[in-house]
Amino acid sequence: MDTNVIYCGDNLEILPKYIPDESIDLIYIDPPFNTSRQYEVFWGEAQERRAFEDRFGDVMTYLDWMRPRLREIHRILKSTGSFYYHCDWHATHYIKVELDRLFGFDNFQNDIIWKRTSAHSDAKRFGQVTDTILCYSKTAGRVWNPITIQQDESYEASFYRFVDDRGRYRLHEIIRTASMGPRPNLVYEYKGYTPQWGWRMERPKLEALDTEGRLVWSKTGRPYRKTYLPTGRALTNLWTDIGNVAAQSRERLGYPTQKPLALLERIVSASSDEGQVVLDAFCGCGTTLEAAAKLKRKWIGIDFSPTACRVMAERLEKRLGLKESVDFTLRDMPKTADQLRRMPPFEFQNWAVVALGGIPNRVKVGDYGIDGRLYLADMAKEEKAVMHISEKAAQGMFETLDKWYPIQVKQVDKVGRPDVDKFETAMRRDKRLKGYFVAFGFSGDATKEIQRAQTAEGLDITPITVGELLEYERTASA
Repeated sequence: MDTNVIYCGDNLEILPKYIPDESIDLIYIDPPFNTSRQYEVFWGEAQERRAFEDRFGDVMTYLDWMRPRLREIHRILKSTGSFYYHCDWHATHYIKVELDRLFGFDNFQNDIIWKRTSAHSDAKRFGQVTDTILCYSKTAGRVWNPITIQQDESYEASFYRFVDDRGRYRLHEIIRTASMGPRPNLVYEYKGYTPQWGWRMERPKLEALDTEGRLVWSKTGRPYRKTYLPTGRALTNLWTDIGNVAAQSRERLGYPTQKPLALLERIVSASSDEGQVVLDAFCGCGTTLEAAAKLKRKWIGIDFSPTACRVMAERLEKRLGLKESVDFTLRDMPKTADQLRRMPPFEFQNWAVVALGGIPNRVKVGDYGIDGRLYLADMAKEEKAVMHISEKAAQGMFETLDKWYPIQVKQVDKVGRPDVDKFETAMRRDKRLKGYFVAFGFSGDATKEIQRAQTAEGLDITPITVGELLEYERTASA
């Protein structure tokens, strides 16, 4: 089995094709209820929800879609492995029932409650500020590394009120009470003190504590034992110390459901060891992969979105210095026109814009006829040379023109003249002299209108077919 690889495709096809039985040490997935990761792209929450509704309609259809994928996940998980399913509030209870059936009720380990934000207003109900992460294993013998976190300052001040040269400590009883009853072997005299019901430990242990300086004698002569503040407290299933990825955060990539790196580092640290294999079957922008690589684990990522796969590769290169084809591999990116025809429309737009070298619009609905932008240096000079316009005309146009070309994308076999007319209107509105139109083909009327617009109005529209883009990608990667 290959590791340190990103697969582009449906995980229901990738998992049985490439991943053997019981070969993965840790699996984390994050397929929120309001989107199928098969349709995941960088377009925003409202459009994600629309994509989910178009494909699933209701939670039962969603469960039908998830069920065979969960069976594959169960198949590839080691007997010592752990599986984490990240859910929002829509479907957590349905998913838990499915996982109880698959893994067994006794193999349910935790429902981790992650407080992802401190404030959220929902009309006519309490604001939803938490996600649930369900954790399962195949056996009780799973890999487990206890996690400790820093103590709360108010807790320290309240319970560990005393301080000496070793640090903060609290006092614990060391003598037995009446409710405990007498034990003859624990009733003895020590430094002139004999408790009525005896001590809570035998003499050698008491003497050892005294030698270590861990006994305190009160003014009344009653002894107590010092218990020092531990370096950290054991982590519970309520996680409130990791916030969501803030808008201004350096790690933010613009991905709608991006999870913080600290969250995945905690999961990877707790449930795997160095050198073991971590898999994310819906890996989005690659947070799990970065966490695994950073913590010296091997990793495998799967996502249907070519856009997401490109972002993952760039993330690993920029943030960790890993090199594609040297430190990791990107596989199964779309290579044929038929594959691209089957791609969801918004994802196809992203592919075409990125393949052209542009930046896709974040807004996919109501984009006013422009799906992406291509930014070029010294564009004003280039436009003037290409269009042969006068200095005065160039100056008037470029005073309000920042340096980008509009890109329009249509997932159709033949673009017609009405589509070209709409793109021309968008170019005029944004004061663009040049733009690109990507489709599988162009009708004769569309081609004539493109020629007319350039001759009569100076609007330079470059038609590019999907076949030409695929050929360019093949040539560039050769």
